[in-house]
Amino acid sequence: MRLLQLHAEFMEYEPVEEELNDAEKDILKSKTRLESLIVVFVSVEKGDNKIIIEKAIEEIKNYTENLKVNRILIYPYSHLSSYLASPKFAFDIIKELETKLRKIINEVNRAPFGWTKGFNIKVKGHPLAENFKVISDMQFPIKGKDKIFQKEDLNQLVRDTEPISSALKSEERQQSVWFILDTNGVLTPLEEFKSEKNSNLKRFVEYETSKRRSADEQPPHVGLMKKMAIADYEPASDAGNMRYYPKGRLMKSLIEQFVTNNVLEYGGIEVETPIMYDTKHPSMESYFNRFPARQYNIVSDNKQLFLRFAACFGQFLMAKDFHITYKHLPLKLYELTRYSFRREKSGELVGLRRLRAFSMPDCHAFCRDLEQAKDECLKRFDLSLNVLNGFDIKIEDIEMAMRFTETFYNENKEFVAQISQKFGKPILVEMWKDRFFYFILKWEFNYVDSLGKAAALSTDQIDVENGKRYNIEYIDEQGKRQNPIILHNSPSGAIERIIYTLLEKAAKIKQKGQRPQFPIWLSHTQVRIIPIRNEHLRFAENIENILSQSHIRTDIDDRTESLNKRIREAETEWIPFILVIGDKEADSTTLVIRDRRTGKQIASKIEELIESVRKETRDKPFMPLNLPKYLSKRPQIMV
Repeated sequence: MRLLQLHAEFMEYEPVEEELNDAEKDILKSKTRLESLIVVFVSVEKGDNKIIIEKAIEEIKNYTENLKVNRILIYPYSHLSSYLASPKFAFDIIKELETKLRKIINEVNRAPFGWTKGFNIKVKGHPLAENFKVISDMQFPIKGKDKIFQKEDLNQLVRDTEPISSALKSEERQQSVWFILDTNGVLTPLEEFKSEKNSNLKRFVEYETSKRRSADEQPPHVGLMKKMAIADYEPASDAGNMRYYPKGRLMKSLIEQFVTNNVLEYGGIEVETPIMYDTKHPSMESYFNRFPARQYNIVSDNKQLFLRFAACFGQFLMAKDFHITYKHLPLKLYELTRYSFRREKSGELVGLRRLRAFSMPDCHAFCRDLEQAKDECLKRFDLSLNVLNGFDIKIEDIEMAMRFTETFYNENKEFVAQISQKFGKPILVEMWKDRFFYFILKWEFNYVDSLGKAAALSTDQIDVENGKRYNIEYIDEQGKRQNPIILHNSPSGAIERIIYTLLEKAAKIKQKGQRPQFPIWLSHTQVRIIPIRNEHLRFAENIENILSQSHIRTDIDDRTESLNKRIREAETEWIPFILVIGDKEADSTTLVIRDRRTGKQIASKIEELIESVRKETRDKPFMPLNLPKYLSKRPQIMV
């Protein structure tokens, strides 16, 4: 059975003519309109049975409860499948589904079976408004938001829905065993590990082992990203593609620069590669036949292309054309992709945690052998910790997962222990009996939000297949051609996930009654000057000029609003330092500064403020304000 559930503002339909000999008789043939409901399009397939009904009921029940909607319309819809059951059997199943749903849902309606019907539906524009399920437990994404659908639109929507690849199904069947790795490198079976009740590690373990990624409710960062005018959903795009307002764009740029600077200092060589590739290229075809992918496909000049979901493809094809010897290794190619694309499931797309278009720093190291790869992996582990530290994301904020084959662990226990000692906290381990993926080891740092959902940040992999797959070669000491081992490192994870983490961490701080704040170097406005009256504006402009020339992002609230309102709004923007300029300040060399971190007012000379900001932003990138410095000149962003 296939279900397409849509949270709709309204649905209207009208039977036109009988489509089947077994069509339902004595039906209402006039137009029917229902408002504020969930429309459940249903296709009954060959092989379905009464057990399927119970699974469908559970799915519909969960969806209606999550959205708090008590009105549904069951709409028989054969276009969801090419493997339909007989009409008589399908009608019996749908009627039984309707009967049982009436016992648990307040209002259950059903469109007539076996009729051609015209319909209009307006689907609500939130991340959970669409839910497509194959009751055999396979899922695939659905697209379309904030749209009034005609019948032909919905047919196209279903045709565009791509089934999960056979490789992905194989991945989901992989058997693994879970452990906890302590700081001494000792593995303890997960069922024997005793964690503190409600600890972050416990929540991370539950998230990872359940493999349930869909969002049941809106996480706190979504409200914050809108309130702070950082980012928002783009209703005119595909789901998971966001718009970034000036504050968000500035923050993204600074994060991108910081990550890139750290990778270049580590020895990365920056390159740029295309965002789309031919699926029939031998290396690509081999990859997709072997590994799962949820990519966007497009057709151009009779070529079937896909949009990249990582920088691997371009960097590997580039490295294939390099002349490399053992003296060049490890060779570190780096690109910050803007963007990478991945067709994530629609139910998982909430805010910045999981997107379909994202910016990913990707650094591949081509290594001579496993020993060199392990040495380099440890260096990149330190690089990743240092990068997260720069965002004030500490080890206590994250949890770590490590995945490897049983053979790799048995032959490299000392290396695994080194990683566990560096992390200094218990690590969740997934061990595979056999290797299915191209890598033999993968580690990742994860942030666990207040809803118990985890998002991977930094990660690295030891890849033992793609050197050969892409025909990348180096000349060894004996003059022989060899394929390198490749490391796949993102020292931060997706740039958007750093913002997600900062916002979710701020939400936790706020829940504790404390003042949330971004690191000063990432604060859009670092100092706000508020002149009490218009005659204080010139003095405020002089202060702003001095601070801006010192690479401190400063603006002036010159609006005619009351002083209390302007101070209050500066507080809601999490501005680190607020200067109120009145007669006393204009006649003195000392300023009174409101420090957000302490919540106190301090007397300070302007030179002391400059030194304080410089101390906290040293070695961090800087960009000037990307909005007018006068608040009266800024457009109001409606979020």
